[in-house]
Amino acid sequence: MFDLKSLSRLPQFETRSISPENRTGERAGGARTPLEAGTARNAARDLGAGWKVNPYLHLEAGETLTLADIQGSGVIRHIWLTPTGAWRSQILRFYWDDSDVPAVECPLGDFFACGWGEYAQVSSLAVCVNPGSAFNSYWEMPFRRRARVTLENRGAERCTVYYQITYTLEPVEEDHAYFHAQFHRANPLPYKQEFPILDKIQGRGLYAGTYMAWGVHNSGWWGEGEIKFFLDGDEEFPTICGTGTEDYFCGSYNFENQKTHEYQTFTTPYTGLCQVLRPDGVYRSQTRFGLYRWHIPDPIAFSQDIRVTIQALGWRSGGRYLPLQDDISAVAYFYLDKPAANLTPLPGQDELEII
Repeated sequence: MFDLKSLSRLPQFETRSISPENRTGERAGGARTPLEAGTARNAARDLGAGWKVNPYLHLEAGETLTLADIQGSGVIRHIWLTPTGAWRSQILRFYWDDSDVPAVECPLGDFFACGWGEYAQVSSLAVCVNPGSAFNSYWEMPFRRRARVTLENRGAERCTVYYQITYTLEPVEEDHAYFHAQFHRANPLPYKQEFPILDKIQGRGLYAGTYMAWGVHNSGWWGEGEIKFFLDGDEEFPTICGTGTEDYFCGSYNFENQKTHEYQTFTTPYTGLCQVLRPDGVYRSQTRFGLYRWHIPDPIAFSQDIRVTIQALGWRSGGRYLPLQDDISAVAYFYLDKPAANLTPLPGQDELEII
């Protein structure tokens, strides 16, 4: 981890970066694409090799593109990526060391806290989303032998992707864990069931953050439900239990602006209600929300296993809770002492689609 105080220290690592202009990240490997092979060869035709010849790649329908394949020991430090096409139709996967099971398997937009397929500014420490659709990840991602990053296009049309993955080549100490992310969606959430943010994961590690895309199917308030962290053998009852959905995301009283009496978006280093999509009076009939909470200063440690759920509750007559059947998606970000976990496979494209 680097900060302003550590930047003056002489480095004990080497910095590399992979992009369409240097697909392998090798030393002096940038800007070497021959003009005739470049995706921007027409724009660069008067300038030739060494100019902006290959700044992006195309991803055909049904194709999986390897964005990076890094050999050795190191840490991914930053990912910048901007795509065309539907973000829910593009699946991002990370593989660590020799595992053929992904540690990250997630729709592209959701991974970067934009789960509804529309731009929302995010100004946080772990994830930044900048105009017009610039996805940035600053999660630290160590690996010991190999790191592989792929992007699958499940859509029906070709998409274009610009990206840069910056990493350091260095030894990784024994007490550094592997980065993971699991995606879930329920639409609708079955009646009186809690939503599974993270299935039971075996091992030792840290829970690092949550992103949720929450679409309401009722009018009225939707965030009375409690989040629960089941740690190290917890079964029926959790060790950590919150007091409400907006409380977990570090807001209060419905995220309501007391002057306008509307939902108030906010984006901070660790928490945010970064997106509110409001009804338009015609086909956009429901309100949808994007929320994140990064446990960077307050990570949740587990030594044997972890499971995370959240309730969906509103209000009904008589001051009683109403179990909701909303459209809920979530990404759970965590670190684990092994390069792969038993993640639940992603559902099919129809089950992922935003309608």
